[in-house]
Amino acid sequence: MNSVLRIREELEQAFQRAAAGAARSIAVLLPCHNEEATIAEVIDGFRRSLPGAEIYVYDNNSTDRTAEVAKAAGAVVRFEPYQGKGNVVRRMFADIDADIYVLADGDLTYDASAAGRLVEALIDRNADMVVGVRVSTAEAAYRPGHRAGNRFFNLLVARLFGNGFTDILSGYRVMSRRFAKSFPAASSGFETETELSVHALDLKLVTVEIPLVYGERPENSKSKLRTYRDGLRILAKIVMMYRALKPLQFYGLIAAGLMVLSVAIGTPVLIEYAHTGLVPRMPTALLAAAVMQLGFLSLACGIITDAVGANRRELKRMQYLQLPAPAQTRLLQPSDELGETSEHRRAG
Repeated sequence: MNSVLRIREELEQAFQRAAAGAARSIAVLLPCHNEEATIAEVIDGFRRSLPGAEIYVYDNNSTDRTAEVAKAAGAVVRFEPYQGKGNVVRRMFADIDADIYVLADGDLTYDASAAGRLVEALIDRNADMVVGVRVSTAEAAYRPGHRAGNRFFNLLVARLFGNGFTDILSGYRVMSRRFAKSFPAASSGFETETELSVHALDLKLVTVEIPLVYGERPENSKSKLRTYRDGLRILAKIVMMYRALKPLQFYGLIAAGLMVLSVAIGTPVLIEYAHTGLVPRMPTALLAAAVMQLGFLSLACGIITDAVGANRRELKRMQYLQLPAPAQTRLLQPSDELGETSEHRRAG
């Protein structure tokens, strides 16, 4: 008898979770560049996993039939003329209104059937972002060089901004409305995933990681990632975000280095002055003084920029707080159709 009651309670809870997820508008965002070979299957996978969601494909200057295939598969197709994934993501977050955003790629490497689990985790844990951590044993899907680079960037971000992610470069994410609408997207390329992760760490938002299978691209689909060029861009982005979000530490390290250099240059001059009362190496003394002044100037820049950064962080936090949490988003009215998007409601 107890087992029957327990099963009934579990079923009721499962139906309640499913109803709650269906009552929220969900947008699946697929940035694409030359994904004609895979986009139809990706759209079909997300439609089966999230039947009430609206699927958006943003074509980023494709030279093949990506847009036509996506439209034939039932997706809403739009275009972004500025090249780069970061530009597409920025446009998507600006254009699309939804309670929950599912961001993935159109190359068939991410498991669309897991989207329901990610959405459920976002709601159940009242999180702002759920990241699908890539797990793959196939070398062609996740090459050793890319694994090593990802580990390096994970460690660097953890050291500079704090622990929170084991795969900051994953492109499979589910985000709340308040996360997407408070995200000041500035990246233009593949570094946008790093920017998303650092934004969550900077505002101390609740995030969840779920391991998912990362598949191989089909033979007729080519990766757009350029290992060394994009790796350098990601590294540069991390450094620039460190300068913008933690300026006192950034400029403080520069100031400390300059001050140490000044002391190293000027110490022999001071020792000689203490013994003889003379400063025969005047250029060296002037150089030491100038380097010390640069050190204090760098420290002053850090203090001022830190105050500005605190104000920017407060503005982002206020924008974030204006929107409800995932577990508190408005349910659809009884007259609304299941899975109807806010865009459809505005059109009506």
